[in-house]
Amino acid sequence: LMLLTSIIACIGFGMLYSAADGNMEPWASRQILRFLAGLIAVLVIAVIDIRHWVRWAYAIYAVALTTLIAVESFGLIGMGAQRWLYFGWFQLQPSELMKIALVLALARYFHRMTLEDTRRPILLLTPILMVVAPMVLVLRQPDLGTAAMLVIGSGAVFFVSGVALRYFFIGGVLAASGIPIAWQFLRDYQKERILTFLNPDADPLGAGYHILQSKIALGSGGLFGRGFLHGTQSHLSFLPEHQTDFIFTMLAEELGLVGAMGLIGLYIMLFAYGFAISLRARNQFGRLLGIGLTTTLFLYVFIN
Repeated sequence: LMLLTSIIACIGFGMLYSAADGNMEPWASRQILRFLAGLIAVLVIAVIDIRHWVRWAYAIYAVALTTLIAVESFGLIGMGAQRWLYFGWFQLQPSELMKIALVLALARYFHRMTLEDTRRPILLLTPILMVVAPMVLVLRQPDLGTAAMLVIGSGAVFFVSGVALRYFFIGGVLAASGIPIAWQFLRDYQKERILTFLNPDADPLGAGYHILQSKIALGSGGLFGRGFLHGTQSHLSFLPEHQTDFIFTMLAEELGLVGAMGLIGLYIMLFAYGFAISLRARNQFGRLLGIGLTTTLFLYVFIN
């Protein structure tokens, strides 16, 4: 698991190096430092007995929910959204913390429940409220994508816990019937994103420009790519935000279809190991936590 994570991270370092035209600054060096810090955090978390995570789960959820509430009053506003808390030397995006905290809390709630318990609607009200509260706060920021990830990631925990499929069906019907109503409450830029995603050719020089440029870059990479550091679309600034939003497109242009599929293959292996480790867990809490977090990681990769 750590080997796959490290390989994927190293590919990221290489692409950030290329994005800066063969320079470690400003992106690759910072990303390496972040990865090393994350690696230390992983090792620390790994040696903590899982029973401590059971004990702390609700407290971590409460802290994450409190920071989400704090965003409402003290949050930093940027690019039309209020999603960050500023602590002087670093910024915190509470919704990212909540993705982990919510899975922790739900795993804690369901880990002692029997299959019969999960079929009782009254016992599902508490976990549903645990999902709805942060979802509403995140929607107010506004951050539609993260709110959707919270719901879907939580849904994986509900499913593995043994919640009856009819409840998922009812939830799906309610969600589908609420789409016309929800559409009326979306911001203009959110509606534009959805419509552009469905039909980027409708406004090729405006809202659809970025997607069309990314498709040109993908196509120009061919089977084996233009070569590392030789992507024309990205290095000639036709591809916007090539160091963040469109870095996968940049990889596909420079390393081609083979390189792009290779990276996706690494991610698929990572998910497979994540689910395998989760299903082999010796307790229900570990099983639910592992599946919930692996599903959340899958959503990150799938959406991007």
